[in-house]
Amino acid sequence: MTNFSVPSRGEVSANNQEIFDNLKKGLGMVPNLYAVMAYSDTALANYLAFQNAKTSFSGKEKQAINLVVSQVNECAYCQSAHTMLGKMNGLTEEQTIEIRKGGAGFDAKLNALVSLTKEVTVKRGFASEATVDNFIAQGYTKGQVVELVMLVAEKTAMNYLHAITKVAIDFPVAQNLN
Repeated sequence: MTNFSVPSRGEVSANNQEIFDNLKKGLGMVPNLYAVMAYSDTALANYLAFQNAKTSFSGKEKQAINLVVSQVNECAYCQSAHTMLGKMNGLTEEQTIEIRKGGAGFDAKLNALVSLTKEVTVKRGFASEATVDNFIAQGYTKGQVVELVMLVAEKTAMNYLHAITKVAIDFPVAQNLN
């Protein structure tokens, strides 16, 4: 089996070394899943541009999307990272768990977002008209339907990368829901 060890700064390209330095300054660390992307000279920069692209969703909404997608795709690494980030964006531990289970009964608008995110992820884009209509009825826009699909794709890419690389989780480990 191919082993994907986490490369150190000295083992990656000069461009990726600069990105590592910026991540360390901003986050205090280079997350293992980001570091493993540096096996490619271009993937890490491309991913960070995609991840940090402008969105009309709030930080809390974006983390809800990330939590749902990571749960559906069974990515313990991303569940852990986004539980921490969700809390940093105003969610409680209990709310992160409820969101990962596919609902947000504590907020009707967020619940519509979580429901559509789960359906898009599970059904590979084939969400029901009722779920999309409910999302719009809760105050979201058609543009946000488009953004949601992009965010699902972005998080799915990371979920898949972790499934292949199996790098160690370097965040507080999220509670197992099974």
